[in-house]
Amino acid sequence: MSKGQRDRTAAKRIVEQQKAADRRRTVTIWTSVAVVAVLVVAGVIGWVAFSSQEKKNTSALTTPSVAVDEGTAFAFGTGKVTVDLYEDFMCPICNEFENASATVIDGLISQNKATVRYHPVAILDRFSNGTEYSTRAAGAAAAAAQGGKFREFHKILYANQPEENSSGLDNAKIIELGKSVGLGDDFATAVNNKTYDSWATKVTETFSSRNYNGTPTVVVNGKQVQSANGGVPGPDDLTKAVEAAAG
Repeated sequence: MSKGQRDRTAAKRIVEQQKAADRRRTVTIWTSVAVVAVLVVAGVIGWVAFSSQEKKNTSALTTPSVAVDEGTAFAFGTGKVTVDLYEDFMCPICNEFENASATVIDGLISQNKATVRYHPVAILDRFSNGTEYSTRAAGAAAAAAQGGKFREFHKILYANQPEENSSGLDNAKIIELGKSVGLGDDFATAVNNKTYDSWATKVTETFSSRNYNGTPTVVVNGKQVQSANGGVPGPDDLTKAVEAAAG
């Protein structure tokens, strides 16, 4: 083979290699484009699904018209001192607190020494064998508030508090208790339809966002109240905190 032929053969081989490389680049580019397109489509689908779920969740949230404090509580009394009580209806310590402090709380309200705001939270659902009793009870309390019977229902619900690690009260029993304090069909419908269950979740999330993590939590004018040993406050602790806040 002459030198000219060898040069032509080498040149042809270089051209073919360049064409092959170009084909590989083209395949790589279009493969990348396809992957990006798939990711974009997947992202759009995911965003649409997320937005739909968020819209669904938002639309499912029904806040009682009588609720205060960003729609998370029910207020009683008109005193200048604000007492916030965060409670879970499955919590036995909450029941003990209520039994011990009920007279003091009733006095603060009736004498207008304080505005008492009840926040029903649901942090103990795991102790009701999957029935989500804390959420259902808080939702029922919201329905009772909407029916003008929150404090009456609050008291009778604690009087019939189920034990932790039980299934809690079923809806029929909750409705029966509601009827015993004067609540009617609207209350029963709200309980059976879980009208305020999503609201109970919102209240619980707000409770957590305020850096509270146990029940009962008692707050007077924005300051958490505890007993001398750092535990759950008693009626004397609550009285002293209100008096100090009142000046």
